[in-house]
Amino acid sequence: MRTYDDPGIFAGRTVLVRSDLNVPMDDGVITDRGRVLASAGTIRELAEAGARVIVMSHLGRPKGQLDPQFSLLPIVPELAAAIDREVAFAADTVGDEARAKAAELEAGEVLLLENLRFNPGETSKDEAERRDFAGQLAELADDFVSDGFGVVHRKQASVFDIAALLPHYAGSLVRAEVEVSDRLLNDPAPPFTVVLGGSKVSDKLGVIDNLIDRADNLLIGGGMVFTFLAALGHNIGSSLVETDRIDDVKGYLERSQAGGARIVLPTDITMAASFSADAEHWVRPVSELESTPAGTDGLGLDIGPESAQAYAKIIADSTTVFWNGPMGVFEFPAFAAGTKAVATALTGATGTAEQERLTVVGGGDSAAAVRSLGFADDDFGHISTGGGASLEYLEGKTLPGLEALA
Repeated sequence: MRTYDDPGIFAGRTVLVRSDLNVPMDDGVITDRGRVLASAGTIRELAEAGARVIVMSHLGRPKGQLDPQFSLLPIVPELAAAIDREVAFAADTVGDEARAKAAELEAGEVLLLENLRFNPGETSKDEAERRDFAGQLAELADDFVSDGFGVVHRKQASVFDIAALLPHYAGSLVRAEVEVSDRLLNDPAPPFTVVLGGSKVSDKLGVIDNLIDRADNLLIGGGMVFTFLAALGHNIGSSLVETDRIDDVKGYLERSQAGGARIVLPTDITMAASFSADAEHWVRPVSELESTPAGTDGLGLDIGPESAQAYAKIIADSTTVFWNGPMGVFEFPAFAAGTKAVATALTGATGTAEQERLTVVGGGDSAAAVRSLGFADDDFGHISTGGGASLEYLEGKTLPGLEALA
């Protein structure tokens, strides 16, 4: 990737920064500011170096149409507080207001454009349409800095096409994400433990496939665990299962037995009568999941306490840990214990070579979970902003937004 060591090279120039400000919102209120805070560093350093900074991002999936519920306007005060300077706002992306406000910028000032995805050219499958939109964006600036790691796996106008039209550089956030991901892939200090959760095993197949011969331990939790348990012949009640992935899972279990990473599954599960915060629930061994009063209607919503304790011990004894996906339905307090145990173990891990210890929370639901449970970002070695991009990188895929920065 093309990078910069001194942000001073942008002094007096207009820099278009692709950030990822796609934060969760509830009635116009930001519920997790993590991506705003993560994006602030590059924006602040460019402004302090004397650049005129134009920030662009998406929010949600407005499908190429103006939709007020996806406006970036509520982001303005949060971003201003994070970079400790005023942020102007343009109610369009490449229209009259955006061009006028971009032209008025002085050195050190920051402008945020409206949601890129209000323009159909941003996500179009038609290369010509994307290039046209990218060209209009490029007219606003002298340079392009790519700093939205959460979108580098997308071939979109503001991520991929624009890099061919302006001098381009990777921002500090993208550089940090790539460095951490490369360390996980190519130089993890052993013992290396990968903790995978979330609802679907299909979302993690590529990661398992690429890391099973690199890691020492693969700890499995969340809804995806029931596909593994079903593959081993356990009765799982009404728990989430992907029957079309059972053969894939059996293949990974065979690779583990043949010398790959040790796959560790829960020994107990917290079963519930229904999918609700106040559902009656019981802890059962994995061999007796249908023995609760709910019978075959019961569904697993968290790993059990015995499993949480075992996972925490393995994590605490590991030098490198990558975690992606909650262990249960953490949004419901009764089913958050497994996720909290993993997070606590990550913050307290000492490993066998403390100077090399690296704990990585892999973005998305995991990042939201640790914050909602009261943990701070700096309790961990690194919290990724990547989500899908982070997973695809660890799968060994070529990401268009990074390829464009060559």
